[in-house]
Amino acid sequence: MAQAAFEEVVEDFEFLDDWEDRYRMVIEMGKAMEPLPDALKVPATKVEGCASQVWLHPQIDGGVYHFQGESDAMIVRGLIALLHRLYDGLPLDEVTAVDARAELGRLGLHDHLSAQRSNGLRAMIERIREQAAAAA
Repeated sequence: MAQAAFEEVVEDFEFLDDWEDRYRMVIEMGKAMEPLPDALKVPATKVEGCASQVWLHPQIDGGVYHFQGESDAMIVRGLIALLHRLYDGLPLDEVTAVDARAELGRLGLHDHLSAQRSNGLRAMIERIREQAAAAA
């Protein structure tokens, strides 16, 4: 089961019939995120496998996974915001248990993202899972 913040996104998506409106919502979520400080945009936080520039910076606090992220592409920044709602604040052992593909599938994303964006999304999910597993 996804976190409450992600469930809110699922509910909001159910009210939006048009995919243009859904994209707009994802982009707005990305715009609302705090920017990642430039000092954290380093090779160690950069996610390979994404067509755009993507950085994910983990913060583990008391066995709980948190992260900040940013991208130079608006839709990808929105995808980071979705992942933030899905993973941020989970205990480390629960991060790797999340079936991100199924959860994001509830939004219908797989049918509406380009192959490059889907690959980038998989790379971000894998990075999050790796970070949590390494910290556990």
